[in-house]
Amino acid sequence: MHEHDHDHKHDHSHDHGHSHAHDHGHADDHTHNHDHHHYGQGPARAHAPGMSQSRMVQIEQDILGKNNEYAQHNRSRFIQQGILTLNLVSSPGSGKTTLLTRTLNDLKSEFPLAVIEGDQETSNDAERIRETGAPAIQINTGKGCHLDAHQVGHAVDHLDPAERSVLFIENVGNLVCPAAFDLGEAHKVAILSITEGEDKPIKYPDMFHAADLLLLNKIDLLPHLDFNVEQCIEYARRVNPGIQVLQLSATTGEGMDNWYQWIQLARQSRLIGFESKPAISAVKESA
Repeated sequence: MHEHDHDHKHDHSHDHGHSHAHDHGHADDHTHNHDHHHYGQGPARAHAPGMSQSRMVQIEQDILGKNNEYAQHNRSRFIQQGILTLNLVSSPGSGKTTLLTRTLNDLKSEFPLAVIEGDQETSNDAERIRETGAPAIQINTGKGCHLDAHQVGHAVDHLDPAERSVLFIENVGNLVCPAAFDLGEAHKVAILSITEGEDKPIKYPDMFHAADLLLLNKIDLLPHLDFNVEQCIEYARRVNPGIQVLQLSATTGEGMDNWYQWIQLARQSRLIGFESKPAISAVKESA
């Protein structure tokens, strides 16, 4: 495995109020202040008292447009290196980090793994990730409620994940802002705990509409809670008819094999565009 001990004492604590240049194709003049772009009605949730609606719309378009440029650069890089990148999104308390650490421990002998960990403060989760042996880098967003593609590109430069690896991006715990920000990932994976209520998909439709897969976590607690699994899945497919749903428990391991199979198939799909023709044939035959 392509491992690093990414302590990174500079912590990548991007407060979004400064510009910085990097050699992965990001423009030198990238200066934005996300501290003021999280609470409005548009995709970027922009908010500035006293500013006209047309100006706010333009600001949101500028933010998302610039982000999408960086996301496309990231995506091209991942495709060229055969890296499957999964953007894990959820609200706080969904069990996302527990699920991720179990996944890393169970799959680390199968193929190279790496993690970009996003939180507003602390490096606690990244330290838990590194204990699995997987290389990880922490991004602290400060007041920011999501990761953006520029941060991810910068982190990938330092992390330098191996070719043909699986890169997990654990986004900031939030079911609103991350929905609008493409990071260059192959798939958004939404994680929903049954302790949160079955109506989350219709309360936060943008996130579930953007996700390709819903992991319904903590199903070991079903006997102790009033949670309607079928209703939750119906809500999710109401906002996204194509979403796949897997039920599992990161604590007991129930259903985790289905999640691992999904990762394997997604990785095979990514490698089809990366491997040589003989290897492509082998993947198709084994699929």
